[in-house]
Amino acid sequence: MKRILYILYLLLTTVWLASTAGCTSGLSETSADSGKKSEGLFDKIRPEPKITIPAGSRLRVALIDGVSTTKSSPGDHFLASLAEPVIVDGKTVLEKGTKVRGRVVDVKESGRVKGRASIQLTLTEIIRDKGKNVAISTKPFTAVAESTKKRDAGIIAGGAGVGAAIGAIAGGGKGAAIGAAVGGGAGTGTVLATRGKQINYGPETRLLFTLASPVEI
Repeated sequence: MKRILYILYLLLTTVWLASTAGCTSGLSETSADSGKKSEGLFDKIRPEPKITIPAGSRLRVALIDGVSTTKSSPGDHFLASLAEPVIVDGKTVLEKGTKVRGRVVDVKESGRVKGRASIQLTLTEIIRDKGKNVAISTKPFTAVAESTKKRDAGIIAGGAGVGAAIGAIAGGGKGAAIGAAVGGGAGTGTVLATRGKQINYGPETRLLFTLASPVEI
């Protein structure tokens, strides 16, 4: 009888140990699964690594606000948008249409006697969502108006020719020489009274800027 009871005791003990081991294994697997789920959640929360746009990268923009040598002043700000996406290592870092802000660095109007009109611009920041703008530094974009020397020479020569014709009618050869001098002076007066060409970049005008220093996005 004692032997039978001893055997039953051993069987019950074995069954109990087996069931306990199964529960422990189940808990371990559950813990492991929970750990994996937690890791996946943290992976989603982690911010994407920043990408650096290297110095020398080109930013082609389309003006939103116009600028000109007649209306703009040093210190004025203007808005533009990227006309092309910015791509680094095959990945688009800035989408086409991203807005940027710029500043007028210097303006010179065309002079009546000498000096061509010029304007100097630079980009100062990339406008991001939720106000998280990114400061940037670009090499100055400089534009100089076309020369009007040929046009000025034509006005002076034209004035001299008209003066010579009038002088010839008045007093022959001598009168022609005097008339040419007077006519030339009149022509020069026309040049002094008329400014040369100005620079006017309206909205949608495309300009090209170059980054002076790297930018992290």
